[in-house]
Amino acid sequence: QVQLVESGGGLVQAGGSLRLSCAASGTIFIKAMSWYRQAPGKQRELVATITSDGSTNYADSVKGRFTISRDSAKNTVYLQMNSLKPEDTSLYYCNADARVPFSGWGDYWGQGTQVTVSS
Repeated sequence: QVQLVESGGGLVQAGGSLRLSCAASGTIFIKAMSWYRQAPGKQRELVATITSDGSTNYADSVKGRFTISRDSAKNTVYLQMNSLKPEDTSLYYCNADARVPFSGWGDYWGQGTQVTVSS
């Protein structure tokens, strides 16, 4: 069984920083890991992705402020968020494009961690 467990959310003032972590447990082969976010009344949006070869991709709204990184040995992905803005306030979800033994590729999700940025 695969679990994605996020941590690191919280309340921060505008201009501050937070670092999110997501650890994948279980026997899993990962193609890419991503962070998504969803604010109340809005659709879930992709924030950043990092692939197994280290390539990264960011939403325009976070470029230059957020950095995604990974520790492949630990199946862990991080999201360093700097210069936070009130509009970054959301529930942040970790996603893995992965497969478990004897199964096809699929999406796995964490439970979400709340990030709140006060003005």
